[in-house]
Amino acid sequence: MMYAQFIERVAEQMGSPLGQAETLTQATLLTLADRISGGEARDLAAQLPQELREFLTRSQEPAEAFDLEDFIARVRLRAGVDADTAKKGVEAVFKTLYAAVSTGEFEDVMAQLPKEFQNLVPAVVRRR
Repeated sequence: MMYAQFIERVAEQMGSPLGQAETLTQATLLTLADRISGGEARDLAAQLPQELREFLTRSQEPAEAFDLEDFIARVRLRAGVDADTAKKGVEAVFKTLYAAVSTGEFEDVMAQLPKEFQNLVPAVVRRR
């Protein structure tokens, strides 16, 4: 998937302008990089458009442990949006990631996240 397609998908799912979708995509990926291991972030980045990779590979720190509520709060602060918009953005980015990367890679990412993150993705992933 190309960068423009990724951002357009996020915008479409959110019903938001492209600029807001881009900001929320960046904030979500930065926050995801904080939450998963550096190696997993690099593996995920390798399957994404070049323009998105930097947001996953900026941090080499070990994974931080925080829940979905904290994840959304961090995205909200990074993107400068309200909580509802941040939640919609996170959901849209995760659904777009699901479509953009291999099933195995997506499952590897989800395996490092608490179970509550399963609600962000299509039901077919939750059944596995």
